[in-house]
This record gives sequence, structure tokens and C-alpha cells, in this order.
Amino acid sequence: MSGVLLGADLGTSGLKLVALGEDGGTVAETEAGYAVDSPREGWAECAVGTWRAAFDDALARLLPALGGRPVAGLGLSGQMHGTVLVDDAGAALAPAVLWPDRRAAAEVARWRALPAADRAALANPLVPGMTGPVLAWLAAHRPDLVDRAAAALLPKDAFRATLLPGADPRVTDRSDASATLLWDVVADGWSGAARAAAGVPAELLPAVRPSAEVAGTAVVGGAEVPVVVGGGDTPLALLAAGTTGGLQVNLGTGAQVLRPGWTPAPADDPPVHGYADAADGWYAMAALQNGGSAWTWVAGVLGVPSGELLELAATSPPGAGGAVFRPFLTGERGGVAGPDDRGGWSGLGAGTTRADLARAAVEGVMSAVAAAAGLLGEAPGGPVVLTGGGGRSRLVRQVLADSLGRPVAYLPLRSASAVGAAVLAGRGVGLAVEPRRVSGPPVPPRA
Repeated sequence: MSGVLLGADLGTSGLKLVALGEDGGTVAETEAGYAVDSPREGWAECAVGTWRAAFDDALARLLPALGGRPVAGLGLSGQMHGTVLVDDAGAALAPAVLWPDRRAAAEVARWRALPAADRAALANPLVPGMTGPVLAWLAAHRPDLVDRAAAALLPKDAFRATLLPGADPRVTDRSDASATLLWDVVADGWSGAARAAAGVPAELLPAVRPSAEVAGTAVVGGAEVPVVVGGGDTPLALLAAGTTGGLQVNLGTGAQVLRPGWTPAPADDPPVHGYADAADGWYAMAALQNGGSAWTWVAGVLGVPSGELLELAATSPPGAGGAVFRPFLTGERGGVAGPDDRGGWSGLGAGTTRADLARAAVEGVMSAVAAAAGLLGEAPGGPVVLTGGGGRSRLVRQVLADSLGRPVAYLPLRSASAVGAAVLAGRGVGLAVEPRRVSGPPVPPRA
């Protein structure tokens, strides 16, 4: 390979960009942050232009580090479940509605009213932040937008449209399509019953293409670069880590516990998710909305810089002096906690310190992750693979190992999803590149 492969991960609070060399090593990486807008209580939005500006910023800072090496391909990873209405040219008609959004809570009743067989074929929890219920809300409250729309896209697809002017924007992949509550998981195709529940025409749903298929070319660093369709962030994290059995935990703004090798089967509003991966397989997932975001909130309440919260927590002993933290600040999708659950500390005494509160926050999130893992059933033995920025701390790895009762091996990729996107780009342009997967010895649980 004469150049590098780029992978961009469009996260909830920032875009990460990585360049992989022909040996699978990271040549350069950078990121650009942005905020989630909340114009009303329970809403979560972001303008597509914000994502493009973040990419341009990250790319401008990354290109000088490539040493003149050309870019052979670009892959895209994106936060899942979001909803972006676009016109024929792929221009967004309104800000993207993101997965934490709760405006469509009432519309979920339409999915509960589906015939049992149609509902079970979705094989996923019925929650308001998914694309289907959000489309139902838009059809009811913003019919003008729906009437003008040429397609309803997922976040990475709407972002890709900004890179490929002139290409057909009405494209997604199986990994994102299967996570919309509009996908018949058993039949592996769009669900006519769920689409009817959303109240939108069939032509609004995008065509589904392979994740590694080249969707068009974009100008990157002054050269035309192939861009592949891309995939959802969690299946691309699995691809980067090479997890084919056992469990993988991704710890970022939220937390996801992933178990590859799932077999689709009818399930009526189950507590765990079942989605397509970035190839031809499937994985099960137990997801938490409140992961690193809970620690960010705790740091603000305690008046501690976010980067110092875990250091403070490490000065408190296990058990945090009896303090207990529930991290469900924005509720959950079900399983571990419900949409109306909330967070907070309990078990506080006159001797409780700020360090105890910080330690309790770490233990509370890891306890929730362990509960989520329990929903996936007994997994094969071996270390649990941990990815994501939240795993950089030795304390986090130890508390997770203690909570799971299993060794935890941390894979120090700045963004596993961005690395997976770069691997996809390689597949799309005929370059078989495997990322370096170097980790330290697994952290064993304490006796």
C-alpha cells in the first residue's frame, strides 16, 4: 500500500479521525468536539453542518502528520439510531435527532400496538430514541419536513452526503438499518408493518448496501479519495478489536456490552438489542446511555476537572466508605433501568468525602455495565475486551474486573470505531489491513 487509510468516527460529542498505515499501525489521529443541542427538555439534536465542520477541522490538523503520504480510502463510523431528513441533494432539512432524544415516547405505543408477529420480528427493545419512533413524531408534528424529504438517513449517512456531492445520498448499510426499529431482523429487510407504524412512505427509507462498498469519491488533501458506505460505531468497534467470541465493552459517553455471534430470532420487546455487524453476521448488545457522561456530570457537581475525577476516585478505598451511586441520570432503555429511573448518591454519612463520591461514581457505572453483561447470558471464558476512552484508567479496569468477576484486557485504541472504519475503507479499495491490537496483561479481579 502506497498510502494510508482514514477512518472517521462520528460520535455523540465529537468526531475522531485516525490514519492507519499498511502495517496496521496508527500513523496519526486527532479529534474535534462539539455539543449536543437540547432546545427543549428531553430533546437531543445536532446540525449536520457541525459534523462536517468538525471533520474539516480534524482533517486539517491530521494531514500534516501524514508526511505527504496519499490517502487510499476513507471509511465512516457513526453514532446509531439517529434521524436526519434530507432532500434529493442530500442536504439536511433540519438538525439531526439523536439517540438520547425522548420526544417520541408517546409514539412508541404504535409499535406496541403492532401484531405480535410483526413486533417480535423487530427483535429489539421498543425505545423512543430509535429512528422509527422519531420518524413517527416528525410525521405527526413536522409533516412539512417529511413531505419535502427525499430520505430519512442515519447520522453517518447524512455526514457522508456532505462529502459526496452529486452521489445518491439515499444509502445506508445493514448495521445501521437494523438499529432503527424499522428493520425486520428475522427476514433481514425493512419491515412494512413498522414503516406503516411510522406513517411515512416506503421511498423515504434508504437503499441498503454493503458497509465496505465504495459510495463515491471525496476531495481529501487535494486528491480524489474513495469513500465507503460505512457502518455503526459498535459493530466497527468489534471489527477493530477482532472480537469474535466472548464479550467486548465499549466505554465512552454511553457504554455498550457486545457479544458477537448472535443468531436472529423473534423476540417481543426484549431487554437486549440484536443488530447486524459490518459484514454478514450479527451481534447482541446491552446498552447504557449513562457511561462516561455520568462521570462528566459528577466532575461538574464536585468541582473537579473531568480529567482529574478518576485520580480523585483512586484515593478512596473500594466500597467508597458506604457511598453508592446510581448513574441513570437520563434514564435507560430498559433491562438494567427504565426511562423514568434517575441517578444520585445514597449511603452518605458525615465522613463521606469528595473522593468517596467520585469512587462511588466509578463503581456505580461499572456495576451497571456488569448488570448489562448479565442480560446477555453466560459468555465464553477469557478476558473481557475493553475499548474506549473511559478504559484508559487502571482504576476503571480494576473496578470492571471486580464487577464482572473476570479479567479485563484494555485495547488502547483512541477510537476503536474510527479504526474499524479505516479497516472498512481498506476492504473497499482492495487493501487487507489489520490494525495492531496491542494491550497490556489483563487485569484480574481481586479475590
